[in-house]
Amino acid sequence: MGMTMTQKILAAHAGLPFVKAGDLIEANLDLVLGNDITTPVAIREMGRFNDDKVFDGEKIALVMDHFTPNKDIKSAENCKCVRDFAAAHEITNYYDVGKMGIEHALLPELGLTVAGDCIIGADSHTCTYGALGAFSTGVGSTDMAAGMATGKAWFKVPSAIKFNLKGQLKKWVSGKDVILHIIGMIGVDGALYQSMEFAGEGVKSLSMDDRLTIANMAIEAGGKNGIFPVDEKTIEYMKEHSKREYKVFEADEDAEYTAVYDIDLSELESTVAFPHLPENTKTLSEIKDKVVIHQSVIGSCTNGRIQDLRQAAEILKGRKIHKDVRCIVIPGTQAIYLQAIEEGLVADFIKAGAIVSTPTCGPCLGGHMGVLAAGERAISTTNRNFVGRMGHTDSEVYLASPAVAAASAVTGYICGPDELGID
Repeated sequence: MGMTMTQKILAAHAGLPFVKAGDLIEANLDLVLGNDITTPVAIREMGRFNDDKVFDGEKIALVMDHFTPNKDIKSAENCKCVRDFAAAHEITNYYDVGKMGIEHALLPELGLTVAGDCIIGADSHTCTYGALGAFSTGVGSTDMAAGMATGKAWFKVPSAIKFNLKGQLKKWVSGKDVILHIIGMIGVDGALYQSMEFAGEGVKSLSMDDRLTIANMAIEAGGKNGIFPVDEKTIEYMKEHSKREYKVFEADEDAEYTAVYDIDLSELESTVAFPHLPENTKTLSEIKDKVVIHQSVIGSCTNGRIQDLRQAAEILKGRKIHKDVRCIVIPGTQAIYLQAIEEGLVADFIKAGAIVSTPTCGPCLGGHMGVLAAGERAISTTNRNFVGRMGHTDSEVYLASPAVAAASAVTGYICGPDELGID
């Protein structure tokens, strides 16, 4: 029996010739990630160790993104705690206001994650980096503390589900629709503690931004990680963004999977996840009654990349946001923000009546920059729509692609670009 792509990466980092699902291993880490919410807890845990030194100041990344720029005294204190820790331990990859971005958009952009890496992060969407062919997964703050101190982590080797992709997406259908379709198909626990491995000739038609979006939401299906094969697009992306060496791992032909799904990308439609679970999906054609919205959020670690902003701007250019809708656009990083300015996308957003925020997680977790009141509905390109996720427990969040979020902002109800006469 052969190994899956994820199992090969874990075996290599554990110094073992072979691993199988269920094995307990200790693996060396290439990167440990934390943010302004999770890192202070990890720092307090490290304070209980006999030796609280970090294993490598260059292999830790601390990104202040959830409540920054600081929204209140507590968030300011959290950032100061992390800032002081980073200085004391000579952590080179510390990112704060002016240099920060939403962590899972920022790290690939900076070249801190490459194919073949083994990465943990005290944030559940750390699985994003599987788009580059890395094993990356979210952990708790205690595991982050141990990782920062030792450079190692314990794992139970996951089994895997294989998703064979073929064909290519239609206009206005994107990676967000792919992952929402999959979650709707298998459920929020359909890949529980399993690796979601994507393969097939359809992969090559997906942009890197699409792949990052899909891998980002593997956790919404319960996945331990999501991972894509390394192809020409991956290599081109890494060469553009990173100077680090990468290593390509490929699944064996006789690798064992608990399930195999065949997905024709050309058959997928724009998909929306209704409250209050990402699995509660409907295609636009399945929505029979108008769902009025009060807010549209375009951004987050899932959909705040330049492809997302271009898609939204193409729809909003020359149009106006509905008078009863607040449209908030949040670029994923400072570099993406600057690129959006230089391409004229920000001007298109502002002329349409949207606001453009500094990079931040903001409204995704009900933090700031778009918290909902009771009875309000938001359509959002974020990744979770649990009860109270974006504010009041009596508010509702509908997850969608940038195209659907932008079109809905114009009409005032959930729809696709075709409602605006856009082909």
